[in-house]
Amino acid sequence: MAFFFMRKASTAELDAFYPVREECQVDIPKTRFRLRAGKTLSARRWHAAFSQDGHLDIASVLRRIQRGGVHPAIKGVVWEFLLGCFDPGSTFDERNELRQHRRETYGRLKAECQRMVPVIGSGKYITTPIITDDGQPIDGSPNGAKHDVSDKKVIQWMLFLHQIGLDVVRTDRSLVFYESETNQAKLWDILSVYAWLDNDIGYVQGMNDICSPIVILIEDHADAFWCFERAMRRLRENFRCTSTSMGVQSQLSTLSQVIRTIDPKLHQHLEELDGGEYLFAFRMLMVLFRREFSFVDSLYLWELMWAMEYNPNIFSSYETPSAGATPPNASDKELKAFGKFERNIVKTGYTEKHGALSVFLVASVLETKNKQLLKEAKGLDDVVKILGDITGNLDAKKACNEALKIHKKYLKLRLQTVKS
Repeated sequence: MAFFFMRKASTAELDAFYPVREECQVDIPKTRFRLRAGKTLSARRWHAAFSQDGHLDIASVLRRIQRGGVHPAIKGVVWEFLLGCFDPGSTFDERNELRQHRRETYGRLKAECQRMVPVIGSGKYITTPIITDDGQPIDGSPNGAKHDVSDKKVIQWMLFLHQIGLDVVRTDRSLVFYESETNQAKLWDILSVYAWLDNDIGYVQGMNDICSPIVILIEDHADAFWCFERAMRRLRENFRCTSTSMGVQSQLSTLSQVIRTIDPKLHQHLEELDGGEYLFAFRMLMVLFRREFSFVDSLYLWELMWAMEYNPNIFSSYETPSAGATPPNASDKELKAFGKFERNIVKTGYTEKHGALSVFLVASVLETKNKQLLKEAKGLDDVVKILGDITGNLDAKKACNEALKIHKKYLKLRLQTVKS
């Protein structure tokens, strides 16, 4: 399919970018995303959005993505900007220099890990423990620890490695891409090095589902690593574990507040069913609807969400944390460089922490099932069953637009409450 000409592409044509194994085609959710001329961001439109020296017109890119997503041929490079890997105001030369610096940094991190566990970077991965809980090497473990380990950080990291391997084996197994052990090893390497870099979070099941599409879209290992690292900056609190709670519970708490505000009757009903903690939405928030959508549609959903949440200060906030605030009283011209979700916040002047777009996306799903939940849900099993029916039947664009409406309504009602 030519990059510069897009008709309404068939599912088969789209699936050619991410081929599915023959025996798995019946079991996966159907794909609804279509390439649409004049709406989807094409390669031609993408390249035309750069000035001669490399400044990106991010406003025009966001408009196009929010209308129709991104063509598969350019998803990887576009995602790097959406996730804040690069500043749209930078030049080609500045980005090349930064990319080279990051590749060298990844190389050093990977070499550190390789010295401790030689299998890293070998094109293979492990699925069995290599040390005991107290750091003793396990006899017969291939490419594992050769000596006793006493450093707690190293022990904790080494204990993650076989769990990452077990999850890698289960990740997107319907895709032809992961029939290759080399590609599985690429996913394992990136997750393993990330767990070493982010010792505070380490590795938690579900991170493999976030990392996998990035590994598929971005060929260079280092570039894929830093793109995943940026994605995790947005999501890492969801994965923070303690002995009593999981980080995503703060998102569930926000969801509870949103539904209580915009639909008190539904919230009351869920409370009566002992579902007021909204644990049935745990998976949707944890892995950003990966189970509810086909692979193609989940990529479409993510880029819609990231475009809608885009804040032009995202890059500077990553590089210099104090520089990330949204300017007060932003002009209409400045607001064009914000995604629709962020624009809602700036326009209303709402300052309270209120959750990511994904929270409002879950709220939009609950609202579409409102009548059915009120009428048919007699227990939490019924709630789970009703919500389970959305798998393969959700329209990503429609769901995001509904989420924006709910977000706007929520901000308005919350501000009214504060003023009164």
